Amino acid sequence: MESALTGDDLGELEARQDPRLLRALDIVAPGTALREGIDNIVHSRTGGLILIGDPEDVSFLFSGGLSIEVDYTPALLYQVAKMDGAIVLNEQATKIVAANVQLMPDPTILSTETGTRHRTAERVSKQTDALVVAISERRDVVSLYLGGMKYILQDIPAVLAKANQGLATLDKYRARLDAVSSRLTRLEFEGGVVLYDVLSVVQRAELVTRMAVEVERYIVELGTEGRLIEMQLEETMVGVAADKAALIRDYSVEDTEESLAATLSQVARLPHQDLLDFGRLAELLGYDRKVSTLDFPVSPRGYRVLGRIPRLPKLVVQRIIHEFGGLDEVLAAGDEDLEAVEGVGSTRAKDIREGVRRLQETDPVDRYLQS
Repeated sequence: MESALTGDDLGELEARQDPRLLRALDIVAPGTALREGIDNIVHSRTGGLILIGDPEDVSFLFSGGLSIEVDYTPALLYQVAKMDGAIVLNEQATKIVAANVQLMPDPTILSTETGTRHRTAERVSKQTDALVVAISERRDVVSLYLGGMKYILQDIPAVLAKANQGLATLDKYRARLDAVSSRLTRLEFEGGVVLYDVLSVVQRAELVTRMAVEVERYIVELGTEGRLIEMQLEETMVGVAADKAALIRDYSVEDTEESLAATLSQVARLPHQDLLDFGRLAELLGYDRKVSTLDFPVSPRGYRVLGRIPRLPKLVVQRIIHEFGGLDEVLAAGDEDLEAVEGVGSTRAKDIREGVRRLQETDPVDRYLQS
């Protein structure tokens, strides 16, 4: 098995994350200089309010304070936090711009917080694009405010526990995905696929992806402490995104890059309840919502099976499918017919035959575990 996520797998996980939240978590993750400074403030029980953003964009909120413009260090952050006002850092959190600043957000902005420090942090986050970190003086709680959203940082052991629990669930989801995928591959070679078999794999692949997104967020929050979890996630997610895309292109009514992108996006946005509704999934693939998925026969175009053959470029796969129309026709084609396709030739025709034979003989679950 590959030891890292492919571009498709990594791209899908990143695309589903809130980039602003991920960046905020990355800035304050364990192992960073800012997190060290925050931890020092927590341990001293002095509390604090830290604004991280472009000083020019947020300066209209400032009242008083000291303009210091010095390089950031955890020790200096701890020292200036002893003053009552807020601390202002630049966007990269590499410089302390000002200290002991009174922040004056619009008081008419609705806030659900009760404490003065946290109420100010929430209002500033709603009024600007800045990240605001509120450190509770008595409860040892660190809260991030971004765009009006509140995210409470948890201790490393708590996040690790959640990440490990997520990985355990992800492993179970992946095992089930491999089982239904194995069954679908066998049925494709036997010519007995019904729409239910296809939708089962689509559903399971999406559930795996959603759980991986959860684990990915924990990894970002763990910072340097999350490397082992990250390696396990990479191992578990190899091939999922590419297989799902090939599967959808195999069975969608319309076979174009545009329709593939649209379908993938629609599946990703489905509420969890709709993901369990095979009628809704069938509709996204272009079928009638009322179709009986249990006995509606379908045939693959061959993207998924041909995509698993080593050293077979995507462009060649597309040419083969364009030439023959479907997997059944590819399997029935002779060597001369395959060789006649542009980009195939005798060597690749032999590789295709050998690759298909191996796929027919090898259980996909075993192949995943042994690769």
